[in-house]
Amino acid sequence: MNTIDNMSVNAIRVLAADAVQKANSGHPGLPLGCAAIGYELWARHMKHNPRNPEWPDRDRFVLSGGHGSTLLYSLLHLFGYGNLSVEDLKQFRQWGSLTPGHPEYRHTAGVEATTGPLGQGMAMAVGMAMAEAHMASIFNREGYPVVDHYTYALGGDGCMMEGISSEAFSLAGTLGLSKLIIFYDSNRISIEGSTDIAFTEDVQKRMEAFGFQILTVEDGNNLEEIGAAIEAAKADKERPSFITVKTLIGYGCPAKMGTEKAHGEPLGEDNVLAMKEFLQWPSKEPFFVPEEVYANYRAITESLGAAEEKWNALFADYSAKYPELKALWDQYHDESAAEKLLDTEAFWQTEDKAEATRVLSGQVINRMKDVLPNLIGGAADLAPSTKTNMSGAGDFSRDHYEGRNLHFGVREQAMTAIGNGLMLHGGLKAFVSTFFVFSDYTKPMARLSAIMGLPLTFVFTHDSIGVGEDGPTHEPIEQLAQFRAMPNFHIFRPADATETAAAWFSAMTSKRTPTALALTRQKLPKLSGSSKEALKGAYILEDSAKETPDAIIIASGSEVSLAVDAKKALAEEGIDVRVVSMPCADIFEEQPLAYREAVLPKAVRKRVVVEALSTFGLDRYAGLDGTVIGMKSFGASAPYSKLFPYYGFTADNIAGKVKDLFAPQA
Repeated sequence: MNTIDNMSVNAIRVLAADAVQKANSGHPGLPLGCAAIGYELWARHMKHNPRNPEWPDRDRFVLSGGHGSTLLYSLLHLFGYGNLSVEDLKQFRQWGSLTPGHPEYRHTAGVEATTGPLGQGMAMAVGMAMAEAHMASIFNREGYPVVDHYTYALGGDGCMMEGISSEAFSLAGTLGLSKLIIFYDSNRISIEGSTDIAFTEDVQKRMEAFGFQILTVEDGNNLEEIGAAIEAAKADKERPSFITVKTLIGYGCPAKMGTEKAHGEPLGEDNVLAMKEFLQWPSKEPFFVPEEVYANYRAITESLGAAEEKWNALFADYSAKYPELKALWDQYHDESAAEKLLDTEAFWQTEDKAEATRVLSGQVINRMKDVLPNLIGGAADLAPSTKTNMSGAGDFSRDHYEGRNLHFGVREQAMTAIGNGLMLHGGLKAFVSTFFVFSDYTKPMARLSAIMGLPLTFVFTHDSIGVGEDGPTHEPIEQLAQFRAMPNFHIFRPADATETAAAWFSAMTSKRTPTALALTRQKLPKLSGSSKEALKGAYILEDSAKETPDAIIIASGSEVSLAVDAKKALAEEGIDVRVVSMPCADIFEEQPLAYREAVLPKAVRKRVVVEALSTFGLDRYAGLDGTVIGMKSFGASAPYSKLFPYYGFTADNIAGKVKDLFAPQA
């Protein structure tokens, strides 16, 4: 390693250690151990342009071990991304800074994904590689590889222990994603000490079994060895590659390197000074980087811009030669393309017959697939049940990357991470699907969808005790309340065809919020009062004749039709009620106060809320004088026609609960 390369690598280490020390918080071990990987990759092999972090054909780099964020921030600073300054590094982990404790997408220029929970970045990288493969199959023509880039991810032993990485890598190998390159920071240390206490498997054999090319770098500080492994990975056109890099955690700090003490705590001021002495750094001053090192990074950055200039010229020629593909490219990248569905009559068409909302959702998907050619998605081995197959759209496979139907296998968590990766890549509108009760497997990544502001769509079917015979293991109870509790997340539980279309329209036009659809297995009647007002989250489905209703019944999904029947029964007894359908409480809460008051006036205190799921959170709509009909236990195995009456989900019981509100209070 020549002197300037050595100093450039050590600059990453020094800045990372100083940032953690100043914050008195953070994880110096990974940045110190992996600095050479970062430098070699970013300086000599990765196609990127710091002056344009959004260049569509850039290589993607995901730091799956997000706790080592100062590695990424040091690289972004030294390569000149977004003018990330030394002052920003000095504000590491501080309020309002561009350098939060873990990398945050859209917050810091050059950060491709929000990471931190281990393994999830690995799985999102698989989604990015799938997106690249799909987009290349759609747009590339001979001599015009306008989509031609790699996805890199870096993680350590913790990422490899987490099951999500195995889920995702198993699929990546099956699909032969040859432009996916994984760096395994193999330092054999975790928080509790040596990985031998809990992790002794042969990781490389596991990855080989998944279908990866296996490469090893014996010395994690040897730039030539790292570079040779990267080029060997690129040379394999049939398999994704897994590069094991043997590193020393906390390299450079004599008192802590190679031990768990380097992982998640500041090195200490004396140890930082000792590290700089060990590295023969020219100054003990915090955050000092010699001008010749900055000059080296500036020279590299200048050269990196040439790749984008070449691509821009190629794309201009491509656009002239293939104007129809240029138009398609623009359509793929138009975030507002779905808005035309609002006034598209066919999108809202309904039939006057009872149907399960999962079936209605499948019909909507197939209406949208031609209007939105970048719609891509699938299920965790459940497409026949979740009705998410797009007819005539082909299956995505290693031989047919142009297919739009994705087969994730029984891998719900990895599926969701891959969905995030598809969205992070850009150009695609992705959806993922499983049974609602199995949404528990998706929540860690759904949470990241919400944090990142990714409008990924979730199709969750078999939405309540209406699942019936499969019993309590398959009947969701608490899941709807859990998703409602998540910030920046919309969950719809539509009652009929119109509300299902509204849910999909909301999902497809969302810019920064993920959306889930909770859909029935059982058939529901078409409701004469349903309308596009469902886009407001809740609306008056059937109103009272009186200006001020005697009472209000609020319901969602399969219980809305029961509420309508209860209204009819109550009318015969002289009680005039309003029925409010609330397909999406999240969106209703975003409406102006005047609208919410018009739908649920405070003056009407007699209210009954009905959902065949957990009652948690529903009292906010019932109020102090109202009541909630819901599930306070798990379900049971029986036909839903037996379960609904047993648990009180009938028109008669709803009407009875309304009448109880008029009874004299003791």
